[in-house]
Amino acid sequence: MASSKQGPLHGIRVVEFAGIGPGPLCGMLLADLGAEVLLIERGTKGDTGIQMPRRFEVPHRGKASIVLDLKRPANQTIALGLIDLADVLIEGFRPGTMERLGLGPEVCLARNPRLVYGRMTGYGQDGPLALVAGHDLNYISLSGTLHVIGRAGGLPTPPLNLVGDYAGGSMLLAFGITSALIERQRSGNGQIIDASMVEGAALLMSYLFGMRAAGLHEAPRGENLLDSGAPFYDVYECSDGKFIAFAAIEHKFREVFAQRTGFPVEQLMLSDDPVNWPSVRAALKALFKSQSRAHWCEILEDHDACVTPVLSPSEVQLHRHNNMRKSFTDSSGFIQPQTAPRFSRTPSAPPGAPPESGQGGVEMARNWGLSPDLLQTIRI
Repeated sequence: MASSKQGPLHGIRVVEFAGIGPGPLCGMLLADLGAEVLLIERGTKGDTGIQMPRRFEVPHRGKASIVLDLKRPANQTIALGLIDLADVLIEGFRPGTMERLGLGPEVCLARNPRLVYGRMTGYGQDGPLALVAGHDLNYISLSGTLHVIGRAGGLPTPPLNLVGDYAGGSMLLAFGITSALIERQRSGNGQIIDASMVEGAALLMSYLFGMRAAGLHEAPRGENLLDSGAPFYDVYECSDGKFIAFAAIEHKFREVFAQRTGFPVEQLMLSDDPVNWPSVRAALKALFKSQSRAHWCEILEDHDACVTPVLSPSEVQLHRHNNMRKSFTDSSGFIQPQTAPRFSRTPSAPPGAPPESGQGGVEMARNWGLSPDLLQTIRI
């Protein structure tokens, strides 16, 4: 059920057409920051996405839900009525789907010229692959991102679905939506946003493209500065089977590490030359393996050695830093991230629980001003 709204997007109305992956998380980002997000669901999910009970669908937290079979003309009329009252629309269907339902951007913007119409796809609204099915792994493979992730001598490693779906998709569309809302204050007009996860993932690689051009990332996968090639930027196993992240790129941080651990600073500095990476890595591996993760955290974590524990999702809430900042919450009965970023003057409310299908949507539609007579025509 939607929580009481506050935050920098308070007063913004969002109609989100239920989908999978990046669309829901984009809606969550807006809801977390105070927008009223009305999720239009068709009632049955069918064979799409990963199925789980609604209470665990964190990307739907803080929203309201209304069930509309959009193949019914009466329900299409209701959807159009909601869009007339909205500031933002989010949809993540294949190109042409919304047009076939009579809910495409030309129709909606003609009725509501101030509407920001956000479209999320893998390959974009046009191009040879625009109508082809795909998932995160396909999109990051086409962007060049997947190729560079993985250990030396190994296959490219899927980074969950964080890079394509969420960073290259949800974040990109949320950024586009908020940018369009700002521009609307000047022009008075909405517009269409074409957010492609291929292009979003590629955008995240901007710095790496620069590094490649500068000759700083030319080696094979897993043999470069930031991809686990350099021994001073990698993960090491400790004596208790847990792991430590070591990221001392700059000399000054390596010097602190050496002072705190007794590791020869001259040897660490030799790792500026990739020729010495294997020997330095072997020495660091033996060092970290000699003590527990807790030991390394005790002597290094509060110092500028760039060393942190590799925490599991079940551990993150317990870490003293995360605990002090209340970076995670278990208010829904399980651990999940708090809203972010933080605002000094317009703080967000704690995240609300995901609504059950059909929960709270009619009430939200009524509060927006949708005709009660029109609401009575809903047919599931």
